[in-house]
Amino acid sequence: MTDSIMSKAATMEIPINSNGDTGTLPEDDSLEQAAKLQWSLDEKVGSSRGNRDLQQVMVSGPNLNETSIVSGGYGGTAEGIIPTSSIKGPAVRYNAEFNKRIPVTGLGSNMHHSSSSSSMTAEETTRGVAVEKLETMKKWGLNTYKCTKQMISERFGRGSRTVDLELEAQIEVLRDTKRKYENVLRLARALTNHFYNMVQTQHALGDTFADLSQKSPELRDEFGYNAETQKLLCKNGETLLGAINFFVSSINTLVNKTMEDTLMTIKMYENARLEFDAYRSDLEELSMGPRDAVAMARIDAAQQQYQVQKDKYERLRSDVTIKLKFLEENKVKVMHKQLLLFHNAISAYFAGNQQQLEQTLKQFNIKLRPPGADKPSWLEEQ
Repeated sequence: MTDSIMSKAATMEIPINSNGDTGTLPEDDSLEQAAKLQWSLDEKVGSSRGNRDLQQVMVSGPNLNETSIVSGGYGGTAEGIIPTSSIKGPAVRYNAEFNKRIPVTGLGSNMHHSSSSSSMTAEETTRGVAVEKLETMKKWGLNTYKCTKQMISERFGRGSRTVDLELEAQIEVLRDTKRKYENVLRLARALTNHFYNMVQTQHALGDTFADLSQKSPELRDEFGYNAETQKLLCKNGETLLGAINFFVSSINTLVNKTMEDTLMTIKMYENARLEFDAYRSDLEELSMGPRDAVAMARIDAAQQQYQVQKDKYERLRSDVTIKLKFLEENKVKVMHKQLLLFHNAISAYFAGNQQQLEQTLKQFNIKLRPPGADKPSWLEEQ
């Protein structure tokens, strides 16, 4: 019965008027009843396998990227075929159990997101470094301005400065001592150079006397005595040079390393003192001004900076005091040893006491260089 009704519905003609509207059909009720009957049969037959068929279709169905959409009617040309791969849009996947569309994020979007995040991070890092440098330059410029202003005020007698009389006196004594020790070092080096030339002259003179002793038989004994004397003086002179070189090296270490290190700390202390006075003067000027909200905020900031500079100044002043104390003790110990060495070596040499001269070097653990060691090796010359 169903087949006969459907075949009848399929063979019916649908009249169309001149405006393209369908006309009134006498058998519309029959077609409607046939459609309802077909729908009820399909529902009864397919209800038991609906989900299973849908899952099978979704699993084994064609690839969406390879399907096409036909835009014409039946029997149309191929011009109406549009490949689905050309359609742009977010990819989706189906959940067969819940019959839902779930968007799928592609690899390209992840890569784009990661690259954009990394570029943003690099940009933020660069911006942070630039801001930090700008703040550093700003603080340096403000500090330099205040210190220069304080220095000019002190030189023209319009500004006050913090003075520690006892410490300033010790610093002046140290600077004067350094100048005097530098003079001692300069003279000792000059003595070393002159004495070295004398020893080299004595060595050459001894060789000449020895050569003449071999070539002049009538004066062999006289030339021989003088050659031996010059060689002995040359040997003792080399021993004395070892003692003087040790003396010069110790004085050089004391002046150019120990004292210089203390003077560097003193320089840092003086800079801290200047900064402290600059911020102190700034705080005093602000304290004498108005007391509104903006001024109070500036006074609080100046008070904090003043406290920081005060702590720095007091710390460096303590460091200078300690270093001056240790420097004085070290200077006395070193100079006591070096002056005793210099006196004993010079006395033994000019007294002709070779044993005492050698004993002096052993007493101070001085080792002489072998002959020819004064010339630098080829590796040291590189």
